[in-house]
Amino acid sequence: MKIKFSSAFKTPSEDQAWFKNWVSQLEKSNRRVYEKIEVSTGLGKTMVYGLGTSDVTLEPLVIFPGARTTALIWDFDRNLDQLLDRFRIYLVETNGLPNLSDGDTPDIKSLDYGHWAAEVMGKLRLELSYVAGASFGGLICMKLCIAHPEKVKTAFLYNPGCLQPFSLALSNLYYNLLPILSPNRKNVEKFLKKAIFHQPEHFLSATAWDLLVDYELFALTRYRDKTQKPYFMNKELTQVQTAVYLALGEQDLLFPAKKSLSNAKGLLPNLKTSKIFLAGHGVETLPAAMLFLKENVAKLENW
Repeated sequence: MKIKFSSAFKTPSEDQAWFKNWVSQLEKSNRRVYEKIEVSTGLGKTMVYGLGTSDVTLEPLVIFPGARTTALIWDFDRNLDQLLDRFRIYLVETNGLPNLSDGDTPDIKSLDYGHWAAEVMGKLRLELSYVAGASFGGLICMKLCIAHPEKVKTAFLYNPGCLQPFSLALSNLYYNLLPILSPNRKNVEKFLKKAIFHQPEHFLSATAWDLLVDYELFALTRYRDKTQKPYFMNKELTQVQTAVYLALGEQDLLFPAKKSLSNAKGLLPNLKTSKIFLAGHGVETLPAAMLFLKENVAKLENW
């Protein structure tokens, strides 16, 4: 696996300690402790957080997060509770994002992220799994399905960053660039409210909100992010033979839902179904979007 770029915390020991403390705060808020699993991969150390992984009677669900996030965001306000009776859950911290995994990354346009994802699953002793990815994580799911389709039972994509180019609409550019150019709490909150969430239908509790804002400020100010961003995979997607389910946010500024859906229908050979939720880009934090996954898996297993 060829390393293309390397990202890193500015002061690794201090910043990693901050992140570990942040995880502890989330655990306290959610009243649960995540299993911490470290695996060695071609990109270095990869951190995985687990829920219920000792129950091998449950189907494995492997989750990949979006850019500039941690996979733990999927569990704000115990959002994964709805899945714990059916799945053992593996929250993979993608290398090159602001988390405790190492910062080396491959060329995003190669299949190496797919090979890496398969390697992580192999180290976790998972032969065949459901996979889910949000934004950047949706692209990783598609790379995995192309490179190692034998590892994936079904893929669930949440506002994936591979179905169209990043929107160049002025409103999207403004809200995305604002916290990057001036990373303060006010600008981060404005970005999250306008681009990631959609009040009142799609929002977080006050505690989870504070944790998210703290994390985003930390990621913006403490992490030297050189990781490439998602891109429109276009005709590459025609190679995906895996069954795909698509969840989109009606108010997603980054990757507008109508265009994503149109491209998915034209490019994904095995797109099973899609649903547009009254939500922003962070649709993976919406309880109804988790039920979408659970209900469709139930239908699959009853066929």
